[in-house]
Amino acid sequence: MKKLLILRHAKSDWSAGLADRDRPLNARGHRAAQTMGRVLARMGEAPDLVISSTAARAATTAQLAIESGQWDSAIRYTDDLYATSVRGALEVLMGADPAAASVMLVGHEPTWSSLVAQLTGGSVAIKTATVAAIELYVRDWADASDAHGELLFLLQPRTISRLIE
Repeated sequence: MKKLLILRHAKSDWSAGLADRDRPLNARGHRAAQTMGRVLARMGEAPDLVISSTAARAATTAQLAIESGQWDSAIRYTDDLYATSVRGALEVLMGADPAAASVMLVGHEPTWSSLVAQLTGGSVAIKTATVAAIELYVRDWADASDAHGELLFLLQPRTISRLIE
């Protein structure tokens, strides 16, 4: 079995006046990304590999989580996770290093909620900086196209920050 962590980018700064792909995180987004990195590290849930969308808000979310959680995770960036479909996200996942026991995908809505629904049969709202962890019933990432699994946990930064502050 493999573990998939799905992280939606943190809150972005709409007032920046930049193209969608270039929109940065706002201050709340920075804090939330850092919180999620620290919490996942404390839980022992830092992924082996992080694959992030190249959109500025997603890439920054991934970087802040890794740095604040002091994860020893490899990171890869791909345009293929920006404005993708569930099928596109699964194709990216299928190319993950087979040696990685856990992979985190960092990207965007509405794809992430749909991805969780397809993989688990459950309906969840993936709000900004939310992490969903799924145990996939596959031995290799290459088999992820038709994978199903079980939702292990869903963490939202607003709830967590109240508990750890």
